[in-house]
Amino acid sequence: MNTSILIVDDEQEIRDSLSEVLTDEGYLTYTAENGKVALTMLEDLHYDIIISDIKMPELDGVALLQKVKEQAPDTFVILITSYGSTETAIEAMRHGAIDYVLKPLDFDELILRIKNIVLHKDLIREVRFLRQEISSQYNYEHIIGESVAMKRMYKLIDKVAPSTSTVLVAGRSGTGKELVARAIHARSERAHRPFVAINCGAIPETLFESELFGYKKGAFTGASKDKDGVFKAAAGGTLFLDEVGEIPLQVQVKLLRVIETREIKPLGSNVVIPVNVRLLAATNRDLVKEVEIGRFREDLYYRLNIIEIYLPALAERKDDIPLLVNHFVNKYNNELKRRIVGVENDAMKLLVNYNWKGEVRELENIIERAVLLSDGDMISVEDLPERAQKSANSGYPDNLKEATRDFEKSHIVQTLDRSDGDKAKAAETLGIGLSSLYRKIDDMGIEVDGE
Repeated sequence: MNTSILIVDDEQEIRDSLSEVLTDEGYLTYTAENGKVALTMLEDLHYDIIISDIKMPELDGVALLQKVKEQAPDTFVILITSYGSTETAIEAMRHGAIDYVLKPLDFDELILRIKNIVLHKDLIREVRFLRQEISSQYNYEHIIGESVAMKRMYKLIDKVAPSTSTVLVAGRSGTGKELVARAIHARSERAHRPFVAINCGAIPETLFESELFGYKKGAFTGASKDKDGVFKAAAGGTLFLDEVGEIPLQVQVKLLRVIETREIKPLGSNVVIPVNVRLLAATNRDLVKEVEIGRFREDLYYRLNIIEIYLPALAERKDDIPLLVNHFVNKYNNELKRRIVGVENDAMKLLVNYNWKGEVRELENIIERAVLLSDGDMISVEDLPERAQKSANSGYPDNLKEATRDFEKSHIVQTLDRSDGDKAKAAETLGIGLSSLYRKIDDMGIEVDGE
C-alpha cells in the first residue's frame, strides 16, 4: 500500500515541486494551500504523512498540527520552517511533530527523512499486530473449559480485568493459575505493557528482596553490577506473584509497604523509586489458615485479596475433561508429528473419572505420553500409565471424609445449576432445609450465579 502524503503550503511553487518529486518516488501526493483547506481534506481522507509550512494564512502549521493530533493521531506531521524560526519548530515537535526541515528545501534529505518515518510507521504497525497476537494468545484461547464453573470464572475475569485492583487467584497446583493471570492482563488497559511472572516457591529465602526490589552494585558479596527487581521490570504493566504464600514473613512486611506506598528501594540504595504496577497473586494454600497459624500476615492477605478468583479443580468441572483431552491430543500431534485421531470411549471414561491430584498439568503429561507411545490412531486404556488404569473408580479421594465432602459439594453444585440458582427449589430437591443449604454453600465456598 502506497504511503499518502498531504503537502500544505501557501506557495504554489513549493507545493508543485514537492508533489512532483514525491510522486516520482512512488508516494501518493495531495496538496492544500493552507491549514484550513488541509483540515477540510482530512475529513474525507486519511493521510499517512502531512508536510506543512509553519507560516501560512488562515491556519498556521502549529495550529494545524494540534488539530491533526486531535482528529488523526496516527498521522505524522513534518513542519517546514526558515532558519530564523527553528525555535518555533522545536516547540512544535514538543507538541507532537515527528520532524522539521529547513528552507530552502533539500529534496534528497527530505526523501530520506520520509523513508525513515515510513519505516518507523511500519514498525509501529508490526509491534501493534504482535501485541494483539500475544493478547489473543493469552485471552481465553489457552484456558479450556465450557463448564458452569468455568463460565462463572470467565464472567468474573471480564469484570475485574479493566480495573487496577489486586487479584488473588486461588486453586490447586496444576490448575493453570498463571493462564488466568495472563488473561486478566491481556484484557486490561495494561495489555501493551510488560507481564512479569515470578514463582515465589522457587526463590531461596535469602534472595527474595533482591529478586523483588533489585539491588545496587556492592550491596552484598557478588553484587558486581546493578540489577533491577521484578517490580521495576514490570513498570507500567502487571506483576504476577505465583505461590505468594511462600514469601517469608520478613519480606511480607516490605511487600506490604510497597503495595501501600507504590515505592521500592533496591538493596544497597537510599533512593526510593516510584513504581506503577498492577499486582496479581496466586496460591494453592489456604491463606486464611496460614494467617491463623501465623505464617502469613493478615494485613498483607487483605491487601492481596481485594478480589479472589477461584480456579476450580478438575473434580469440579469433569465436563471439561474431554475438551482438555482433545486439546492436548491436537497439541502433541503437532509437536510430536503424530496422527492420533482421538480417544477410545473406555479410555475417555477412565480419564474423566480419574482422581487428578496433579490437575490439568498431570492430565497434559499423561496425554503427551499417550500420543507418543500409542501404536494405533486412537488412544486406548493400554496407552495410559498403570496408575491411571488401576484407578477406574469414582475419581474421589481415598480418604472417606474427603470423598464424601467432594461428592456432596459436586451434588449441590449440580442441583443448583439444574434449579437455575433457585435455592429454595434446590433445597427441596436435596431434601434439606433452606438454612442448611445456605450453611453448606457458605462452608464449601460454593458460588451461585447472580451473587
